[in-house]
Parts: sequence; C-alpha cells; structure tokens
Amino acid sequence: MARPEPPPFGSVPVSFNSSKQHTDGNGFQNPSGSGFPGLKKRSHNQGSRSWTLIDLKGNSKIVELDKFSVMRRCSLPSRDLRLLDPLFIYPSTILGRDKAIVVSLEQIRCIITADEVLLKNSVDGSVVQFQTELCKRLEISKDHCDDLPFEFKALELALELTSTSLDSQVKQFELEIYPVLDELARSISTLNLERVRRFKGHLLALTQRVQKVCDEIEQLMNDDGDMAEMYLTKKKERRENATNDTLSEEFDDTLESFKYASRSAPVSPVASSTGKKRFQRVFSNISSKTFSSSSGDENIDQLEMLLEAYFVLVDSTLHKLLSLKEYIDDTEDLININLGNVQNQLIQFELLLTAATFVATVFAVVTAVFGMNFEDPVFSDASTFNWVLIISGVFCGIMYCGFLIYFKHKKVIPL
Repeated sequence: MARPEPPPFGSVPVSFNSSKQHTDGNGFQNPSGSGFPGLKKRSHNQGSRSWTLIDLKGNSKIVELDKFSVMRRCSLPSRDLRLLDPLFIYPSTILGRDKAIVVSLEQIRCIITADEVLLKNSVDGSVVQFQTELCKRLEISKDHCDDLPFEFKALELALELTSTSLDSQVKQFELEIYPVLDELARSISTLNLERVRRFKGHLLALTQRVQKVCDEIEQLMNDDGDMAEMYLTKKKERRENATNDTLSEEFDDTLESFKYASRSAPVSPVASSTGKKRFQRVFSNISSKTFSSSSGDENIDQLEMLLEAYFVLVDSTLHKLLSLKEYIDDTEDLININLGNVQNQLIQFELLLTAATFVATVFAVVTAVFGMNFEDPVFSDASTFNWVLIISGVFCGIMYCGFLIYFKHKKVIPL
C-alpha cells in the first residue's frame, strides 16, 4: 500500500501577519490579530498625560499630549520634562530655553511659551489657583494696554503664588512654634523637647525650600544671558521678521536671475534647475541663522525689575526663618544653662553630703573604739565617757566647719 506523500514545501501559503481574529484552545477569540493568545497591541497613547493649555486670550482647555509631542511643540530636551514630573521631587528651578521657559516652583510646574502655557493638570490648590488667576488676568489685560509680555505675566503669577505660599507657611509655622518654645523655657519636659525636635526638622526643610527659590531668582538676576533668553515674544518677532526678510531677498534674487536669463538666452534645463536650487536654499539659510542677540543689546530691565521685586519678598521670608532658627538656638542655650545650673547645684549638695558623711564616720570610729570589750578607767565613771562623746562631737563639728571654710575659699560652694 502506497504511503501518501506530504505536500511540497512552499505549496501551502503561510501568513505570519494576518488581520483575522484567531482563537485559542478554549475557543475564545484573540482580537490582537496575532497567532499568540494573551498578547496585546501596544497602545500609542500609553505615555500621554493630561495638560491644561492656556492661550493668550485666557482660554483654557485640557489636552492629552505625550512626552515627545511636548518636546517637539516646545523644543525642549527630555531632561527638562523630568523637572515637571509630579512623581519626583526636584528643587525649584526656572530654565530659559530657545522657545520656552520651564518653571518648577513648589507645586506649580508648567511650560511657558510666547503663545501659550502648558500646565500639569492637577487637583492641587496651588495649581488650580494658578490656572484660575492666570485666565482672569489674561481676560482683563485684553481690554487694557499692557507692556508686559505674555511669558512674563505667567512667570510673574508663578513667582507671586509661590512667594505668597511660602510666606503664609512661615507665618503659620511661627504661630505654632513660639508658644512651644516659651513653654519649653518655663518647663523642661520630654514632651516639650520632642515637639521642639519635630518643629526643628520642619524648619530645616522649609528653610531649604525657601533658600532654593531665593538662590534661583538671584542666579537669574546675576546672569544677563539667561534673562535675555527668557524674552520669548521678542525672539519670536525677530525670527518671523528675519524669515520674511530672507524670503523676500531670496525671491528677488531668483526673480532677477530668471529675468536676466530670459533676456539673454533661452531657458535651459540647467538654468531652471539652478534657480530652483537657489530657491530651496532659502529654508536652509533660515534654519542656519541664529536669532539670539548678545545680552548687551537686549533690554532686560523689565525682567530684572520683576525678579528683583519677588527676590526681596522671598529674601524677607528667608530672614524670618533664620530669625526663627536663632530664637530656637537661643532657647536651646537657655535650656542648657538651666540644666548646667541644676547640675552644679546637685554637685554642691553631693559635696556637702560627702563632707558630712566623713565627719560622721570619724565620730562613729571614736564611739566604736570605746565600744570594744576592754578594761579602762574611763568606764569606771559614767560622766567620764560623756566627756569623751562631747569632745569627739566638738572635734567633728570643727572639722566640718573647716571643710566649709575651705570650700568657700576655693569658691566651690557659694556660701
């Protein structure tokens, strides 16, 4: 009986990428379209996050943008976006980039451009207040003439809310810690010491946060180049003007070359391709030019005055914390002085008690000697032994007074 031959290789088509639904061993369909059950297609919106977009007119809307979309939209590197991640705790930072300002001040984390503000969508009170207040101010400024650029309005509000929040936290902290310190100065107890220890840790953390904001503003004020980079509206206008000028110049040159070629000789494919190449070089020339000017040519007085105003406010808050720290240190010094005084009193009492114990021991030795069972003429008369006790007591008293005089002479005990 002949054995059936298997079909030749390649006669049965095999498809590895099929759009049909497959079923597994239990009969359930796998909508992923692959031959492996349980595998899911990777979603392209997996890294998208919710942002609140605020435009120039104060209109706000919620948009879903992933990391790479934000990077392309604002021309930012990925390391700047890490500062805006709410899952990580970074110190306060203000970065000026080519087309955006990255602001990370306490809970307010946003990207400011010349046309819009991208704010991390959050239910935090500071973020909601920033969004509401910015929209309100932008709507009001539409009807009024305001020389302040859009990016500085958003930056000013972020600095204002941050400095106000820090100042309110410091005031609340002062109201809580001053009664505790006064109570500790009056009564030293374990409970009061533990409360002061917790307040001191909170004070250290709050001082570091305020110090970082103050240092960041001061660093911007000391660097004219960084302040010039933050003029986004002016850089955008220069970029657009330079683009229009370059396009008009290149177009005029190309038009003149075409006119000259049409008058001198018939148009050849080589000449037309040359004009086309010259026209294509317009965009490469635009992208290669730099639109940033030097810090000396840029008028940065407006931003410098804005930063200086909030620097004074944050620096005043920092001085409050430093004064509070000095008050805590003074209270600790007072407590240490009181504890040292109590310890000295205990040592003085112990010294007096030791001297009295020594004198009593001498008297006890005399009585113990005469308490031995031996024959002596003193024991024949009872009054004679009384004189022995009196003389021994007077001698011990004189010895104790000698100790006191010596301690007073050496100023060991203030008598």
